[in-house]
Amino acid sequence: MIYLDSAATTLQKPPSVLRSVLYHGQRAANPGRGGYAQALYAGELVYRCRTQAAQLFDAADEGHVVMAFNATHGLNIAIRSLVKPGDTVVISGYEHNAVTRTLAADPTVTVRVASGALFAPQELLAAFERQLPGADAAVCTQVSNVFGYILPIAEMAALCRRYRVPLIVDAAQSAGMLPVETERWGAQYVAMPGHKGLYGPQGTGLLICGRDASPQPVLYGGTGSASQNQAMPDFLPDRLEAGTLNVCGIAGLNEGLRFVREKGVEVIGAHEQRLTRLLARLLQERCGERVTVFTGAEQSGVLSFRPNGVDCEAFAAALADRGFAVRAGLHCAPLAHQSAGTLASGTVRASFSAFNREEEVRAFADAVCGELKK
Repeated sequence: MIYLDSAATTLQKPPSVLRSVLYHGQRAANPGRGGYAQALYAGELVYRCRTQAAQLFDAADEGHVVMAFNATHGLNIAIRSLVKPGDTVVISGYEHNAVTRTLAADPTVTVRVASGALFAPQELLAAFERQLPGADAAVCTQVSNVFGYILPIAEMAALCRRYRVPLIVDAAQSAGMLPVETERWGAQYVAMPGHKGLYGPQGTGLLICGRDASPQPVLYGGTGSASQNQAMPDFLPDRLEAGTLNVCGIAGLNEGLRFVREKGVEVIGAHEQRLTRLLARLLQERCGERVTVFTGAEQSGVLSFRPNGVDCEAFAAALADRGFAVRAGLHCAPLAHQSAGTLASGTVRASFSAFNREEEVRAFADAVCGELKK
């Protein structure tokens, strides 16, 4: 099988990730719950992971790095902390359901959508600025999970600072592939999964809290600290980490972060973008009018295309029979499809990781064009 679905999860992990999960499953106890060696060791392991993440994602310090289950968990905390009933929130036209469904859960919240054509960052910036006056918060993805469209997040963050609108960034498709600069952006929160571009296990994630963030917990319970009080602790990260942490998962995430830092975010991102450009060119040259390819200058390691006249999900199933793992449909982001005009059809999506190779891309292009000729 040639795996091209890393935007959903990176299936190919550095060997050290699995080794660390297995190793610490036998050696790490419950962090913060005991003074014996195994509990202290677990606490040190979690601290090392926080420290790596703080350095990689420009956090104020390691205490502002909160362990989450995934990006959706982190986004729920961030949105529920920042957005109050009756508030007005600005989002881009490329947000995931992790954002839109969380906002829609409160019918009193007004959502302003900054619409802009696909791969048109200046148009998006202008629309975003028009929506900001009077808003209470903004939530924006750094990269569209459907199209790989890299949004101008630094410029959008600057606009939020100018209009004094607090910003939440969804880094689900950018962490590990593009620079994530929490403090430089002035973001209140940045959420990301551990299992995608950070090469960690599923069930892990990070919420980077800004220096001045005032997060509210969505889970309540034991933290191993301030146990005499019935209120959750008022300090980070304990305030947001009720219950036992996924220490084995965090151990794997720690190794994934190490892999990303040693290889280099810029190197990984450039490799994925090179494969995206190659695939886009091959599909356009070899398949011609039989396929519509969604590509542009500001694009990450994600490429969507539409086999014209063929159901996308059926087409992806046919590719699976040929040994290629891709995703088809709406990708949990109907708003992005509405913005791009693909809501009725959906797309077939190929997405890359550091482990994909050029020959896999060429084989995939051959398979797509061969399937279209049937």
